[in-house]
Amino acid sequence: MHPVIRQVTERIRHRSEQSRQQYIELMQQQAAQGRPRTQLACGNLAHVLAACPQAQKSTLMDMTRCNVGIITAYNDMLSAHQPYANYPAQIKAVVSALGHSAQVAGGIPAMCDGVTQGQAGMDLSLFSRDVIAQATAVSLSHNAFDAILLLGICDKIAPGQLMGALAFGHLPTAFIPAGPMSTGISNDKKVQIRQQYAAGKLGRDALQSMENQAYHSHGTCTFYGTANTNQLVFEAMGLMLPGSAFVHPDDPLRLALTEKASALITSQVAGGSQYRPLWQIVDERSLVNGLVALLSSGGSTNHTLHMVAVARAAGLLLTWDDFSDLSDVVPLLARVYPNGPADINAFHQAGGVPLLLKQLAERGLLNTDAQTFSGDLSAHFQQPFLDNGKLYWQEVAESKQSDVIAAKDQVFHVSGGLKLLSGNLGRAVIKVSAVAPEHQIVEADALIFDSQHDVETAYKAGQLNRDAIIVVRFSGPAANGMPELHKLMPILGNVQKAGYKVALVTDGRLSGASGKIPAAIHVTPEAAKGGPLAHLKTGDRILLDATEGRLEVLTDISQRATAKPDLHHQHRGMGREYFSLFRQNVSSAEQGACVLFANSTD
Repeated sequence: MHPVIRQVTERIRHRSEQSRQQYIELMQQQAAQGRPRTQLACGNLAHVLAACPQAQKSTLMDMTRCNVGIITAYNDMLSAHQPYANYPAQIKAVVSALGHSAQVAGGIPAMCDGVTQGQAGMDLSLFSRDVIAQATAVSLSHNAFDAILLLGICDKIAPGQLMGALAFGHLPTAFIPAGPMSTGISNDKKVQIRQQYAAGKLGRDALQSMENQAYHSHGTCTFYGTANTNQLVFEAMGLMLPGSAFVHPDDPLRLALTEKASALITSQVAGGSQYRPLWQIVDERSLVNGLVALLSSGGSTNHTLHMVAVARAAGLLLTWDDFSDLSDVVPLLARVYPNGPADINAFHQAGGVPLLLKQLAERGLLNTDAQTFSGDLSAHFQQPFLDNGKLYWQEVAESKQSDVIAAKDQVFHVSGGLKLLSGNLGRAVIKVSAVAPEHQIVEADALIFDSQHDVETAYKAGQLNRDAIIVVRFSGPAANGMPELHKLMPILGNVQKAGYKVALVTDGRLSGASGKIPAAIHVTPEAAKGGPLAHLKTGDRILLDATEGRLEVLTDISQRATAKPDLHHQHRGMGREYFSLFRQNVSSAEQGACVLFANSTD
């Protein structure tokens, strides 16, 4: 194993020793209580049985049989989750045939950043992760389940489900994915039309036509954003069947994988020889494996928040320094938009997650002794296939598209896709995998904005036609929910295309789709907490150096630092009105921007 992989894994284990032990003891106490349904009083159990068919009632009354709880993110407005409509029935049919039972334990909210991008609803986006975690835990609180199947994919949804499920980590748990939509318009064409619209060269009808071609059917969006990063990372962590993340919803293989996962989970419940609770799978080894997969694929920057929060839910203390040290030694092995022209379907056809993991293991970059839902990590170097309706796995050999997944012993870049920045403006992260080398160092005067909408107004007024570092502050978790600022990318892309040096510095977020513009995001401490961003003025000289990891204001602002930040101009959106409790108690971006598990594992 590469020494840095070993060192980071061991220091997470050592750093987390106390909190992890507390978590494990809690899980063992929960497991020691025995089969959950046996703890229910007669009236309690009657409520569990009341709406069931008679055959299922008999199964549930037999305490030697297991009951699988399904947590679903289904709704029929969002393409990624619409395929889940029939999954509960499919799962129930499989487990019933094996003599067991399954019930939908609860539904969780599944909002889409693609719908709320640039809208007031985006203020609720990051907060929704903690709501989902709590909704998952509430759904499991009936103490009626022996195992958990999670139906969720996108952005905050899958991380929130995992955080909630970890509170019941004594139960076997797995994700069942639904897969991406088929390829529509090319990503290059999509970016081109968006930039032309932002520049006023195309009308709304042309933009709408393009967007309808890009997002055109059920399944996840095909670019490598946060949703698909969730799927890749969680497969790498062993939380789903090998090679299952990116199979199309309508592929017969998709149904076969769903049925296989449903059957497998019933064999892993407490009392059997194959008992495999979630807490044993999510440890420091699988956590580092997920981070390595994230970095080697150029995944979403949102995971510098989500993985910290997920780790804390399992009693593990993960830091941005861990991300940074891993990124220094993990090479970029995949080029998927925005890190290249290909989409996630091309990635899957090139060999997908199994090939990526195999190459990483061959380089000594994985904890190969980590446990997985399927058993051990070596099973995850295999792709699933159907032969006359029979499901089997075969080990991947080599990349079928070496411009998408690097050929053996080749890399697209010697280091990973993320970089930690630090300096007198605080700490931040930057996604460098899609930023051209000539744009990775920008020194320019600052243009200060307190809202992304003000940037758009300034652009339309021609005020951005200059070398500048655009600072968008008061967009952190305590200010307005830390919305994604992805609507700025076409604007700043046009400024860069016009030949100007441009970068973004913000305490807000960008989605996994951001790429070509150097952007220091998640700046902490945030402006609303009195961070240095609050004291900047237009004209201050700023340096963003992604090669050396520096983020600094070169102008002397020390005399301003004692002044209380002026907060009157903060955007008053949905996040401020409905989530004041979250805003008041949310941890910093570097601590996962979460309330749940922010300070302890209690």
